[in-house]
Amino acid sequence: MKRSITKFLTFCLCGTLCACSSGTSSSGETAKPDTNEDKDYSGYTIRIYSNSNSTERTTWLTKEAAKAGFTISVDDNSVISGDTAAVQAANENKDGDLIFGLNETRWGQIVDGNYENLKLVDWTPSWAGEVGEYKYDGKAYGIVIQNVLMLYRTDEYGTNGKELHFDHWADVINSGYKWYRQNKIGGTTNANINSAMLYAFTDPSSPAGGISIDGWKALWKFCAEGVSGGDDYKYGFDPLNKGEVAISEFYSSALYGKIDAAAEGSDKPLVGALEPENWNLVDIKDGTYYIAEYIGILDRAGRSDEETEAVKAFCEWFGSADVQAAWAEEFDSFPCNTAAAALVYGDKIPSIYQIPNFALTTVSGTDMTYAAYVAEHSAEWTNIMTNLGFYWADQADAKAEPDWDSLDWATLTQAAG
Repeated sequence: MKRSITKFLTFCLCGTLCACSSGTSSSGETAKPDTNEDKDYSGYTIRIYSNSNSTERTTWLTKEAAKAGFTISVDDNSVISGDTAAVQAANENKDGDLIFGLNETRWGQIVDGNYENLKLVDWTPSWAGEVGEYKYDGKAYGIVIQNVLMLYRTDEYGTNGKELHFDHWADVINSGYKWYRQNKIGGTTNANINSAMLYAFTDPSSPAGGISIDGWKALWKFCAEGVSGGDDYKYGFDPLNKGEVAISEFYSSALYGKIDAAAEGSDKPLVGALEPENWNLVDIKDGTYYIAEYIGILDRAGRSDEETEAVKAFCEWFGSADVQAAWAEEFDSFPCNTAAAALVYGDKIPSIYQIPNFALTTVSGTDMTYAAYVAEHSAEWTNIMTNLGFYWADQADAKAEPDWDSLDWATLTQAAG
């Protein structure tokens, strides 16, 4: 979806670093970046690792960065796909200048020093005061907010006008409607769907990765009785758009653009982006699982002070309100930067970003937010699902439901082999 600010944003992006990198501090005063605004930084190639790296995103960013005086190198998702691959490549190659994207789970691990070769430079951008709670002070700062959504059709291919209200995400398994489920364990969106499904079942005392056995039973039913579509569907928009399921899951940043183009892929498409006509969001009392993508500067061995200055200047530019508004405009995302959000949406925040965020709620019995809890247990969850055989792509390969009373969770929470 293109909005009326396009010409204004294009003007800003084509301007100098000085025009686009200043911001407002948390005290309300204009803050200046600690970089030389008149300096040409294009002589140093800034190596970027990211999972927000579709071909369209990498092409756009490379082009706009060049206009602003930066030379960057970033692989698209044909080379590096997903947050795990991005972090592993950065850790193994040891040549990265910065990382952006990922989510709180990964960023918490990086900030805590879980990766041997990924250390962050102390850094506070001029726009730090614009990103609210989405920051690791002095380390990494929010760029884009995303969440996972549960959608349903309200027409004859769905509920025939009935509104859906759940207490928890997992209530979908008792809804009486056909739902879509992902067909593999890995991937950022898939992991976020699982995090949303498991939220209601947190139990810090449980040996099953801090999730009650009832939670794993519910997730198994979600997998066993859901429709995957095999390899034809990477995410859940297409089966909902084609009327093959009544309920589906999808991520927020691409939704409106997908609906705008829905008729290209279906003869019974979803209609109405900002004003839905034959679809809606499932009203879930818990809310949903948000993630924020962040940007942080890596402490790259052998990089000179002047080269580090170039990296900081790029991050100042990329995270600024004007550039983040243009990024949001181009890719239908929602900026962490509140000034950027105001440029794009004004005071009309889309409903998909007004859902309560349980990622930042405190898990009972702990002092951790749910996002931190996910980070603490995500490896165990992946191992459990892998070892038990969750998310088969082909229904003909459906696994037998485990005997839940006889499982060795100490083994299942460990990587196979």
